[in-house]
Amino acid sequence: MRVRTAPILIIAILLQLIAATYSFAEFTFEDEKKIGRELYDKLEKNDLLLKEPRVARYINELGQKILAQSNKQVPFDFRFSVVKGSAINAFATPGGFVYVNAGTIILADNECELAGVIAHEIAHVNARHIAQMIEKQKKMSFATLAAILAGAVLGGGGAATEALIGMSLATSATLSLKYSRENEEEADRFGMQYLVAAGYDPKGMLDFMKIMKNYEFYSSNIPSYFLTHPGTEDRIRYLDGLIHVRYTEKGAEDIFGKLGRIQTLLALQAKEPPSALKYFQEKLASSPLNIDAMYGASVSLAAVGKVQEAETSFRNALKLAPNDNDVLRDFGVMYFNLGNLKQAGVYLKKAYAVNDTDPETMLRLGKCYEEEGSYREALDLYLKYRMRSPGDTNIYYNIAMMYGRTGDNGMSHYNFGMFFKKKGKTDSAIHHFEQALKLFAPGSEKYTEISAEIDALKKPRKPSPYPGDQRSPGRKARS
Repeated sequence: MRVRTAPILIIAILLQLIAATYSFAEFTFEDEKKIGRELYDKLEKNDLLLKEPRVARYINELGQKILAQSNKQVPFDFRFSVVKGSAINAFATPGGFVYVNAGTIILADNECELAGVIAHEIAHVNARHIAQMIEKQKKMSFATLAAILAGAVLGGGGAATEALIGMSLATSATLSLKYSRENEEEADRFGMQYLVAAGYDPKGMLDFMKIMKNYEFYSSNIPSYFLTHPGTEDRIRYLDGLIHVRYTEKGAEDIFGKLGRIQTLLALQAKEPPSALKYFQEKLASSPLNIDAMYGASVSLAAVGKVQEAETSFRNALKLAPNDNDVLRDFGVMYFNLGNLKQAGVYLKKAYAVNDTDPETMLRLGKCYEEEGSYREALDLYLKYRMRSPGDTNIYYNIAMMYGRTGDNGMSHYNFGMFFKKKGKTDSAIHHFEQALKLFAPGSEKYTEISAEIDALKKPRKPSPYPGDQRSPGRKARS
């Protein structure tokens, strides 16, 4: 899972967004919302946020559970997101935006530890620590904030990150947007309160801090969490004291119980197949009946071409968890990729019977039906998939092909039109919409809909006041 956007581009985005836009003394709630939203949009646009649905849903569920116990003191609609990359970090930005790096999720031993990290970040937002720093340091601090946030996004330990933060701080020796130890103590105190109120073991927050210290000791990389959250040793002592004096009762290590599978999904995306296989085999060495590790190893074995070993691993996983949708689906996918449609269909159908709402199973089984020539069955699944994954433009092409195969040329042309429209190919879209229009009765609902699509595509665009570009008044063109 590599951050594909060049570091210089991200730095430029953050510096331009923050340093050039805001220069006021009082940082209001509306200012926080605006800057937080704009930064989120930039990160999303540059493909730095992980969009795997289950991971995103899990981190949001976990965040919302902690947030519900925080007696939210700020008028923000919190958003919890996962940043791509193996860096060990978590950070909050103004406006209630909380980010956790994928590497942090993978590193946690249990859900409680991850919940503790999120609780700490929620506490920073509720206490408005970033806003307070900006108000104190005014205009100059925006460049520093941009640098710190760029470091958080890009990951820690690298020369580029350290140079970036150091260069910004060097502009004024008196400025720093690192949290103070007082900030950290307050965030730990309130974060611990939220964590316990949500039903988790207070020890989770302390344990994760110790894990990161061990990681720093045994690794050449400094967790980027330390760059933006200082005073680790003091924090460990403070948390230990809170647990012994105030939070003496043990809570739950896991409530949702999904972390193992979430970590598996992240590892499969983050690591190359040989590296992933080694990772899962190491987990199995210490825990042979770990179904999540067994599932990950099965997928990795298939990915490196060890088909017989993968078959054995998948079957062993199904002995432990016969109704595991992920195992069933990806066992079927392996056979599909090998061209064994019969066996692929067996496991994909079982997966669909277990969970008929999983988009990936719908898509894979639909492709299996398509290859078999069962076009009506494939079409039904593609239509269901589109309902579940409206952002997948390519599904319109599959649907168009299946309508054509089943003899419905009107709907085939209509879906080709939608496909090309969403791809930005206006001429092709208009062509297919016009062909579709000939096949529907004038005045019918579909005829009216298609006519509206054609009119919208043919409508002249309002010319830019700046010939040759898309700038709006008062804005400089991007270089």
